[in-house]
Amino acid sequence: MAQLKKMDCQIVIKTPAEKFYNTFRIKSHLIPKMSNGLMIDGKLLQGDWNTVGCVRLWSYVSEGKSEMVKEILENVDDENKTMVFKMVEGQILNYYKSWRSIFNITPMGEGSLVKWTMEFEKQNENIPDPDKYISYMMCLTKNIDAYLLDA
Repeated sequence: MAQLKKMDCQIVIKTPAEKFYNTFRIKSHLIPKMSNGLMIDGKLLQGDWNTVGCVRLWSYVSEGKSEMVKEILENVDDENKTMVFKMVEGQILNYYKSWRSIFNITPMGEGSLVKWTMEFEKQNENIPDPDKYISYMMCLTKNIDAYLLDA
């Protein structure tokens, strides 16, 4: 029987925590512009961009291939700068029965520590760990950090 697994990645960035968090919290519609080509497009399907329960469709490039994912913003904790996204459609669910991404940012000096936690259940034991998605989130984080530092 498959089980829920977790993988974490974290990266120190130069952007202050509040500014970086607000990019995901209240300016997420601008992420494709900030991603340096990793995110192609984002569309709001239900709700509004910033409320729990909203449904968004993202088109992105992973390992040179166009993919899409539909997500629901499941939870927001502004005090702890944490957001939870549940994936409900897309290529990622060809490999994983369930997928949640948890985004957390903590102030660190003048910059921040960004932590992504992926909770997933593999379709079967032959499916590899989601290293490519971990790498993608790290690269996306670096690209947004660079964009915000230049802005």
